[in-house]
Amino acid sequence: MATWGSRGLRGSTLEEIINQSIKRYRDQGLALIQKIPTPITPIEIDKATRHITLAYFDQKSTVDYIGVVQGIPVCFDAKECAEDTFPLANIHPHQVAYMLDFEKQKGISFLILFFSSRQEFYYMPCREMMEFWNRMERGGRKSFLISELDPAYYMDVHGDGFLPILDGLQKDLSARDEEVNDG
Repeated sequence: MATWGSRGLRGSTLEEIINQSIKRYRDQGLALIQKIPTPITPIEIDKATRHITLAYFDQKSTVDYIGVVQGIPVCFDAKECAEDTFPLANIHPHQVAYMLDFEKQKGISFLILFFSSRQEFYYMPCREMMEFWNRMERGGRKSFLISELDPAYYMDVHGDGFLPILDGLQKDLSARDEEVNDG
């Protein structure tokens, strides 16, 4: 069994906080967001416990979460990083493609980043992710520094483990409105 700090439990704190937060949003009637399971094919099953002990991934997954917030389609992926430099290799090309396609369909795509060494959460709009992605594609850095992030999109976890994801979404929507009005 995986132990705390092993690769097996990496990201579980982030996922638990997000799951608790989206449950609260659902209970309040503000959003309906689901965790998307990664499709697997079981190879071995422990007959006594009926647990899968060996499996392989069927296909590339899209993003971790998908849903709707007050009529706005949303999708996002949750990523954890222990350092102040986030490697773009943690974001897969098929995820970027899915998020861009989602945006073309008038949805909102974003990342929730957790910098575990700092215990800091960050809402990264798709357009910001694409700035770093495009820089990499042009031969630039294959990562971004925490110092490059917009301070307005940091989120504080409330004492009860609630992450205000919709606050980040509201800032994202406001910035999109400003871009449309300025452009």
